[in-house]
Amino acid sequence: MTGLRAVACALAIGVSSAPAAFPQQSHVIVITGLSGGPDYAQRFGRWAGEFVDAAEKRWSVPRSSIAYLSEDSTRAGVTGRSSREGIEAAVAAVAQRARPDDVVLILILGHGTAQGGEARLNLPGPDMSAADFAKLLDRLSAQRVALINAASASGDFVGPLSGKNRTIVTATRSGGEKNETIFGEYFVHAFAGEGADADKDGQVSLLEAFTYARHEVARFYQSENRLQTEHALLDDNGDGEGSREPEPSTGDGANARRFVLARAQVAGADAESSDPALAPLFAERRQLEEQVATLRGRKASMDSTAYETELERLLVELATMNQQIRAKESRP
Repeated sequence: MTGLRAVACALAIGVSSAPAAFPQQSHVIVITGLSGGPDYAQRFGRWAGEFVDAAEKRWSVPRSSIAYLSEDSTRAGVTGRSSREGIEAAVAAVAQRARPDDVVLILILGHGTAQGGEARLNLPGPDMSAADFAKLLDRLSAQRVALINAASASGDFVGPLSGKNRTIVTATRSGGEKNETIFGEYFVHAFAGEGADADKDGQVSLLEAFTYARHEVARFYQSENRLQTEHALLDDNGDGEGSREPEPSTGDGANARRFVLARAQVAGADAESSDPALAPLFAERRQLEEQVATLRGRKASMDSTAYETELERLLVELATMNQQIRAKESRP
């Protein structure tokens, strides 16, 4: 390591090794589809309610930034009906108020079908296909989007929805896995409970939530001595192919690892939200941090000298940016 590189690491470590202060806001849409019966309605409603509560109370997503859509619009906490029109309106509202680089998480709980290569979500009224959802996500092209379809037969949503700045998670690996799923329950537990924060950084990334839920689903089927009928997938590199076990350094998982709902409570977070002079610096710092993470994910496929040179350049820029932020924060 060169002397310059050592200095850069020393200056940047306070930023790069700690949770970042994210300048983005989080937006959440929770959708429970057509239940098909009171037992399923209660189950999906319980999972949805737990996730909404966790997003608001644990991860500090403003209630005004959470939409909860259900077939029963009179249910406590529900903000709209989970019809095609209701879903379109909820996405349109987020697209109108969200800033570039905000994060948008859409969680779908319910039943799905797949026929003739077309996957659909069962809704009160006309169902919606994967292609229908793809058109809606096009309205969020400036944001970082995660869509989690925890319904049965959801695997065929990956291909049509895959794209830049998108993380697509499905409860099944294909439309052929049509049995009811429990992935949604454990995905919700990842954000509502304590077990998913694998790196103990005080946040739950989308990758951590996916990994936790996948393991818990497998554990459930094993404990019940039942054949596992659902195998979750994650795609976040835009290639349209989901991974059962994402590996950020070689394929899927890098974006999901950086996708969090919480804004880290670190020095400067409050200033970031109240001082417009700091906002562009925080945004630039986050971009540099993401470039470092992406570069580290490519290390295995790069020439070692080229990798070290590019890493040194980014760390120096990150250190300089950190100094600028601290200088502005210290001003009276």
